[in-house]
Amino acid sequence: MTQPDFHPSRGRSRFGVLVPFTNTNLEPDMTMLRPEGVSLHFARMGGYDQEEIPDAAQMHGLGAADLDEPLRLLLGVRPDVILYGCTSATLTHGPAFDRELADRIRTSSGAQTVTAAGALVHAMRTLGVTRIGFASPYVADINDLAIRFLAETGISTVSRSEVAGQLDNYGQGALTPQAVFDLGLAADCPEAEVLVLSCTDMRSVEIIDRLEKTVGKPVVTSNQAMAFQAMEMAGITTPPAGFGRLMLNLQR
Repeated sequence: MTQPDFHPSRGRSRFGVLVPFTNTNLEPDMTMLRPEGVSLHFARMGGYDQEEIPDAAQMHGLGAADLDEPLRLLLGVRPDVILYGCTSATLTHGPAFDRELADRIRTSSGAQTVTAAGALVHAMRTLGVTRIGFASPYVADINDLAIRFLAETGISTVSRSEVAGQLDNYGQGALTPQAVFDLGLAADCPEAEVLVLSCTDMRSVEIIDRLEKTVGKPVVTSNQAMAFQAMEMAGITTPPAGFGRLMLNLQR
């Protein structure tokens, strides 16, 4: 599908976002991260059971789910950039699957495409780092797969923190910003060049600035990384302030 010519009434860009249907935090985060002149448009996607613990099998199912209908509805607004808003869905499949998914969306839509997992890798490359502290609300087996995914892209996890027990789909989103701050802080160590907070349904955007000031190093989150890459694709050089050192790279 070919994108229409730019028209001034459209503003600077339209971002279309695919959101897991139980996710309650991606949309508020993107609203906070939205630059002036960018409009946000969302479509929800399924492929998993909301009553089950979001383990590797459930997230693997989401990654493999048919996107035809949510993507068709999202294309009704003719977005310039499409964001695939679930990190663990492709972390559980591996980097090749993540790239192929982005290519499929791009080919079928004509829009530039960002995936949450791919955006984390892009952020590390932008910052020029290879050693990270990793934090997430995922179950342990997804964290294992996430660390393997990142290792395959040249990113080494030198420290790690995770929640006690198993959070359900709503428990991940219900973590308070203070709980997320503590989770991120627990992943820090002297060898880590960056702290990575992975999950599009975790309220990590709100604590980026505070955590960076505490640890003295960049903090990268799934939603911030997606927004950064989408803004980069859209040619935006004036990001909203207060969302981490990564965003400063747009001003170069």
